[in-house]
Amino acid sequence: MPRILAAAFKHETNTFSPLPTDLAAYAARCLRHGADIPAYFRGTATEMGAFIDAAEHYGWELVHTVAADATPSGKVTRAAFDTIAGTIETALREQGPFDAVLLCLHGAMVAEHVDDGEGELVRRLRAVAGDRLPIGITLDLHANVTDAMARLASVIVSYRTYPHVDQYDTGKRCADLIARTLDGAVDPVCTVARGAMIDAVDHGRTTAPGPMLETLAHADTLRAQAPGVLDIGINAGFPWADIEAAGPSVVIVRDRKAGPRDTTPIAATLLERIWRDRRRTTVQPLPLPAGMAAIRDALARPGDGIVLVADCADNPGGGGLEDSVALLGALIEARVDTVAFGMICDPATLQACVAAGAGATLAVRLGGHSGGAFQGPLALQGQVMSVQPGQFTFTGPMSRGIALDIGTTAVLRVGGIDIVVAGTRHQVLDPGFFTHAGLDPTRYALVVVKSSQHFRAAFGPMARQILVIDSGDGLTSFDLAAFGHTRVRRPVHPLDELPD
Repeated sequence: MPRILAAAFKHETNTFSPLPTDLAAYAARCLRHGADIPAYFRGTATEMGAFIDAAEHYGWELVHTVAADATPSGKVTRAAFDTIAGTIETALREQGPFDAVLLCLHGAMVAEHVDDGEGELVRRLRAVAGDRLPIGITLDLHANVTDAMARLASVIVSYRTYPHVDQYDTGKRCADLIARTLDGAVDPVCTVARGAMIDAVDHGRTTAPGPMLETLAHADTLRAQAPGVLDIGINAGFPWADIEAAGPSVVIVRDRKAGPRDTTPIAATLLERIWRDRRRTTVQPLPLPAGMAAIRDALARPGDGIVLVADCADNPGGGGLEDSVALLGALIEARVDTVAFGMICDPATLQACVAAGAGATLAVRLGGHSGGAFQGPLALQGQVMSVQPGQFTFTGPMSRGIALDIGTTAVLRVGGIDIVVAGTRHQVLDPGFFTHAGLDPTRYALVVVKSSQHFRAAFGPMARQILVIDSGDGLTSFDLAAFGHTRVRRPVHPLDELPD
C-alpha cells in the first residue's frame, strides 16, 4: 500500500498589513493535527477532502500531519512558519518511508524571513526526501508562483474558478497526477513563466465571460495540441504582496516520458494574450460617491431579490482589516433602511455589546481603529439586538461542509442597519456569517459584505443587482498605485506606463 504524506499550509499574505500572522491567527481559522484532519475535512468541497477520497480510491495510506489556514493578513511569523513547516518536515523524516507528498498550499505566502513561503517549505522537504520523491501541490488561483516552487514541485495544480468553487476538483486533479506518477505512467516536471504585470486577467474572475475564462480556454486548446503536457495553470497572482515574483503566471506540467518538449512557446503565447488583455475587466468597482448614488437608484427600482454590495477595499479575504467604516458611515448618513452589514471586526465594541446584553442601547466608537490614512471610528448610538456564539457550517458552493467558529458575535442596530460585530476577521462569503446571528439576508433590502468576489457564489443567486464599491479605505483597494510597492520588479503594469 503506497504511503502518502498529506498536509495543508496556507496563507495569502498582504505585505501592507500591520497584522502579523502567528499561530493564534491560524488557530482562529484552522489549525488541526493528525487524526483530527480527516474527521474535519472528509466530505467537504476542499482539496483535502479530495485527497482523502483519492486515498480511498487508489488504496493509499494517507498520513496526516497538519492542516493550517489563516485569514489573509501580514507576514507569517518565523515562529509560526517554523512550527508548521517543522511539523511536516519532522513527519517526513520520522514517519517514513513515503511514496509521495500531497500539499494544499496557497502560493502567495510571505514570511518574516523569506518572501517565498511555499518554495521554502518544499525546499525543506526536498532536503529530507531528495529529488525523486513525487511532491504534488495545489495552489490558489491568486498564487504568486515562484521559480523555486516550479523547480522543486513535481506537480502544481491551481484553481480554475474565482470564486473558488473548484477546490475539490483541484485536489482531485493533483492526486490523479500523483497516482499516474506512482504507477510509472508519467514523470512530471513543472515550469513557470510570468510577464511585466502584477495584476491582469481580470484579477482571475470567472463569473462572467472575460479574459480569465478566455485564457483558460486557450490554455486547454494548447494543451490538447501538445502531447506530453499534463496541465496548464493560469494564475492571476496577488498584487498586494510586495515581492519580486508577484503577478500573473503560466504554470505548465509536462511529462518527461514524452520527450524533451520545449513548452516555452506555449507559455509565451498565453502570456502574450494576458498582456494584450491586461486592461480588460468584467467588474469596475465604483468610488464611494458613485457607489452611494448607485445604491439609491437600485433601491428605488422595484424587483425581487436583494441589492448586494461588496465593500471590496476592506476585504479580509485579501488582508483587509475588516474595520473600515467609510461605506457604513455613508449608509448611516444617507439613512438607508433595512440593511444587513457583515462584518465589522472590533473586539472592544464587541465586548461592550456583550457586557450590555441584548436589548441594551449604548454609545460606541465603531471600527476605523487602524489609524494612518484610513477613516477613524464612527461615534454611534446603537441597540444590541443579539449576542451569540459564532459557530456555523458553510452551505454555499465554496468550502461547503467546512465548520467554522468565528467566536462570539453581536448584532448592533444603528438606525435601519443591522451590523454583525465580530472579534475576529473573516471574509463574508457564506450566508452563515449572517444566519448564525439570526439574520436572514434574503429579508433585507440591502446586504453589504466585506468581500471582493467570493461572495458571488453563495449570495449572487439572492441578488437582483450587485454593486462593488471601492472606497479606497482599506488594504485591498484596487488603486494599487496608492500602496507604494518597492520590491516588485519594475517596470510593471499597472504601476508603470508600458508600451503595448
